[in-house]
This record gives sequence, structure tokens and C-alpha cells, in this order.
Amino acid sequence: MGLSYTLAAALPLLAAALDDGLARTPPMGWRSWNTFGTAVDQQLMVETMDLLASRDRLVDGSPTSLCDLGYCDVGLDDGWQLCGAYGPDKNTFHQESGAPVLNHTRFPDMEAMTTHAHALGLTAGWYFNNCVCADHCSSRDCYHGDALVLYEFGFDGVKLDGCSAQLDLDTWHSLIRASSRPVVIENCHWGRTLPNATWCPFHFYRTSNDIVPTYASVVANLQTVAPLAAAGLSKPGCWAYPDMLEVGTPNGAAPPLSAAESRSHFGAWCISSAPLILSHDLRDKTVSDAAWPLISNREAIVVNQAWAGASGSPFLSAQHNVSLSNAALSPARASRVRGEAPSREVSAPAWQYWSKPLRCDGSAVAVLLMNHADGAKSMPLRFADVPMLGCSKCAVRDVWGRKDLGVFDGAYVGKFLAGHDAAFLVLSRTVEAE
Repeated sequence: MGLSYTLAAALPLLAAALDDGLARTPPMGWRSWNTFGTAVDQQLMVETMDLLASRDRLVDGSPTSLCDLGYCDVGLDDGWQLCGAYGPDKNTFHQESGAPVLNHTRFPDMEAMTTHAHALGLTAGWYFNNCVCADHCSSRDCYHGDALVLYEFGFDGVKLDGCSAQLDLDTWHSLIRASSRPVVIENCHWGRTLPNATWCPFHFYRTSNDIVPTYASVVANLQTVAPLAAAGLSKPGCWAYPDMLEVGTPNGAAPPLSAAESRSHFGAWCISSAPLILSHDLRDKTVSDAAWPLISNREAIVVNQAWAGASGSPFLSAQHNVSLSNAALSPARASRVRGEAPSREVSAPAWQYWSKPLRCDGSAVAVLLMNHADGAKSMPLRFADVPMLGCSKCAVRDVWGRKDLGVFDGAYVGKFLAGHDAAFLVLSRTVEAE
């Protein structure tokens, strides 16, 4: 009763930019939608939790779990509800009282599911404002009913999609905050509801339409982050997010991302401080073994999690563009896209350089050299062009290879970088320069 009273009393409150101690670094975890769509149930979620916590692979010779690396949140997306027509208003997944209607055949005990996550040292995320059987209910009762079960079931995060009528993010934030349970909020309005300098009632926010497993989609979504980063609107507690990672996800009968494209994708999300949300089938050993060397790269993750006053931005691009195609997108994956369908063709600079400061004094800066063209290309980098870099004679480290490449004076050349691949470097001031 106390919770219900508190939630109701919170409705008039308006949210300012959040400073609640949550998501001070880009969130990391796993979410169900990109691989499974609506084919989800409690067993799948529990098995995924077990695999996030399992130390069945090695990093530097030590047994290491995905959660040890930071991927500790497991998110249930759409498909948990029982679609129907409820009450006189014919709500599609809310009762007349506003309570959401669960599919108990698929999810017999949500509280037991979140308790299992917590016992493993994980957090559990949920999903509202659903797209499957989208609901027209926007009353206080429906917001209240959702927030109440979010609290009662023990969830630690929630993704708020853009399909149903519950689009008021201030109301969501007020209700969730009033529950006194720390909950990370994802705004998934496909870039249609963006923060400003004083307003961000969520912890990370979609900047783009849904991603799909093509290089064109990866590059298109990445570009939506750039203006927000330049405006200082991607920062601790309010991160710009170009959608989930497609590393290891299927593309129906069509080819998935190549190894080079996956490298570029992961590196771009790392250097732009995007939340790192995995979405491949952790139960598939072949897929997981292939993804592991990339997603377990601690040096790449360190770049993603670092904060030295800027979230990462492009600083140099080709003057001519190339056309990237989504033609290889399978109908199965295309059917899961919410919001606008991906363009058949995406125009992007033939190459693009991104940077992110790792230390406030300019003594270390990460750089990603991306080759968006089809053919191999040498990628020259002048140190004078790199924002905030405090050296002209710099040590260069290869993040992918986790090895030092040497000390270079004024410039470095990434030689013969394959099409759709990226070189990931950390440039740092040498000891002698200090």
C-alpha cells in the first residue's frame, strides 16, 4: 500500500537531468530482441543469465565471465505480454485497472527470474510501451500499473519503446524514482525524444532507428550519435545510444556481419561511449566462441568506459562518399524493425576517423580509423589533427592486437586496412616527452 500511495503522489513531479548515481559509465549487458524477437520465455532468460555469469572462457589465461567484463545486465524485451482486448476500452495488454497482462505460460514467475539474476550478481531489465500488440492506453492507471509490477518483480532497469501510447518520459521517471528502487531507464523513442542541456529523465537514449545486421545499418546508426556528442549531450547518466550490438546475431539465410565489420561495429560503439548491449544467442557455442575475442577485449572496453570530458566524435572524414547497401537484409530480420525501415542505400564518407580522450590532460587519446569503402586502403593519421592530443611524438598501441606498435613522430599510417574494417589505436605521450 505504501508503494502504491507513493507512486500516485509522484505523478505531478517533473524530471530534470538525472544525477542519481546510475549509469555513470555506459551500460553493458545483453538484451533479447535482435536474435529472438518474440520467441522468448523464462527458460531462455534464466539460461542466458547463467551464461552471463559463467566463467567458461579465458581472458589472459584466467577464467572470465561476461559479467566479469562488465556485461552484467540481462534484458527481457518485447513478447512477455498476453495480447488481447481488456476492459471497455479494449486495451491490448493492460487490464481495466491498468495492470499489465503477463503471458504466464511463457513467464510463470517473473519475481523468481529476477531473483535468479540477483543471486548470480546480475541485474535484470524489462520492457514497456510495447510494440507487439501496441496499446492505446495512456492513462495514469496504465503508467502506475506498469511501474508497480516493475518494482514488485524486482527489475533493475527498463526499456521504454516508442510504439504504444505511454510516451511521457517525465511521468515514467517520476513513478520509477518514487519507488525508491534504483532503476536504469532506457528511452527507446528512435531518436524522436532527445535530451537537452537541462532535461534528461532517462539514463540512455536511442539516437536512431532500429539497427540490423548490415554494415550500412551500423554506419547509419553511428552517424546519429555525432551531433549529440558534439553538443555535449552524451555524458555520464545520459548516454547516446545507436542501438544494440549486432556482433554474432543472425541475418536469416543472408550473411551476418563479417569479422571486419563486427570489429568496426564494436570499435565504433566503444569509441563513441555507446552502451554495449550484446544480443547474440549465448547458448550457441559456435557463435559465442567467434564473438568472444572481440567482446572480451578489455582494452576496447576500457576505452568505452573511460570519461575525460567527451564521449567520442568524428574529427576527420573523406570528402567523397560511398554507397552502402542494406539489400542483404533478410526478411526475417527486417520484420523485427520498429519505427522506420532501414533505407536500401546509405551514403557515408569513404573513410572516417573518430577520437575520444582518455585522460583530461591530453596524454592519452583513443582513435578509430574506419574504412567504409569496399577495397583496402592505407589510413594516414597526423597527430596534429587529433583533438585534445597532447603529444607530437606519440606512442601508438594497437587495441585489437593488444600490443605496442612503437613511437612515431608526427604521424602514423595504418597500412592496407581492409574494406569495412577499422584500426583501433591509443595514442599516448611518451615518458621522454613528459
